[in-house]
Amino acid sequence: MNTEILKKYAELVVKTGINLQQNQQLLINSPIECAEFARMIAEKAYEAGAINVIVEYNDEQLSLIRYNKAPMESFEMEPIYRALAREQLIKEKTGLISIAAQDPELLGGVDPNKIAAQLKTASKTLKKVNDAYMSNEVPWCVVSIPTKGWAKKVFPNVSETEAVEKLWKSIFKIVRVDKESPILAWEEHLSKLETRKNYLNEKSFKFLYYKSEGTDLAVELPKGHEWLAGAEYTKDGAKFVANMPTEEVFTLPKRDGVNGYVTSKKPLNYGGNLIDNFKLTFKDGKIIDFSAEKGEEILKGILDTDEGARYLGEVALVGYNSPISNSGLIFYNTLFDENASCHFAFGKAYPSCLKDSDNMSEEELLENGVNDSLTHVDFMVGSADLEIIGETADGEKIQVFKNGDWLI
Repeated sequence: MNTEILKKYAELVVKTGINLQQNQQLLINSPIECAEFARMIAEKAYEAGAINVIVEYNDEQLSLIRYNKAPMESFEMEPIYRALAREQLIKEKTGLISIAAQDPELLGGVDPNKIAAQLKTASKTLKKVNDAYMSNEVPWCVVSIPTKGWAKKVFPNVSETEAVEKLWKSIFKIVRVDKESPILAWEEHLSKLETRKNYLNEKSFKFLYYKSEGTDLAVELPKGHEWLAGAEYTKDGAKFVANMPTEEVFTLPKRDGVNGYVTSKKPLNYGGNLIDNFKLTFKDGKIIDFSAEKGEEILKGILDTDEGARYLGEVALVGYNSPISNSGLIFYNTLFDENASCHFAFGKAYPSCLKDSDNMSEEELLENGVNDSLTHVDFMVGSADLEIIGETADGEKIQVFKNGDWLI
């Protein structure tokens, strides 16, 4: 792979994604297979003024060995040092860059009870950490690069080498690294997202009505909700882009205000397992019934994480005519697939999507319709036949999506 274009990508992540500040510390979380790119990010971070760069590597093959060999008790204990270290880094205003790249089939043969136990334990242990990131205490950015297992899942009919090469080309195009000035291209893109965000905030819809094949859902939005898109801001006012790529404009639903049913439109890769063709039925915000053609036990494990896992925490709008969708690929990677499709998330809501949330206690957030949970899992519902109608507090109805795409 061309080293120069990789360095452009690393520079984009540092300058636009995390927007690293002078003398700021940076944490990079990376699969061991992506070590070369992590080093490039570290180099660009130091060039941009980082005082220190810390890298945490994870090895999915070691994870697989543990799942296959360790007893169930192993997955019900989580070393507290991970949480304490992250909490300290957040206190020091350390930015976070996560490289999200995983073999979607890695854990296909693993006991789903072990996976559910591990994810639940980790969520409990890292609750303060995850809450801090979701409240934008510090800047954070999720990006991705190809790994061999992931590339072969996306391109199964070519050699491993060719699959990796094809995935690189797709990613470069989607994150605009193929442009002469990726940073300028991102400024223009973020401006377009800002326009749609401003429109939705101006209308301040009380309800969104979703209809497509397999979906008939009414989503109430809480009073004081705010739509976010593209660039976000930390509590200290630092600008950052949490996801690269990003095509979404998102907010939170009213916790008890979702009714009807919805069907997934893309596979969900969760913890190395695929969940596909699943349907959820809601009453007063709660998932009261569910089914899945593939991965139903994994889905059940997510929904049983805690009480809040059966409620929605995010509503995100993405045009079907988007770069990722137009690629015609299913990436089996939530970072990409969620930006090809309108989506929801079970679990925790982003408090930053509610006005004055910084001044609210956990009880007050709940009273204002903000769901809380140990988990937050995006799933895709957008399709070419999706229609969304917004209804204002005055009863005015405006069509926002038709044939899967924006009308604004």
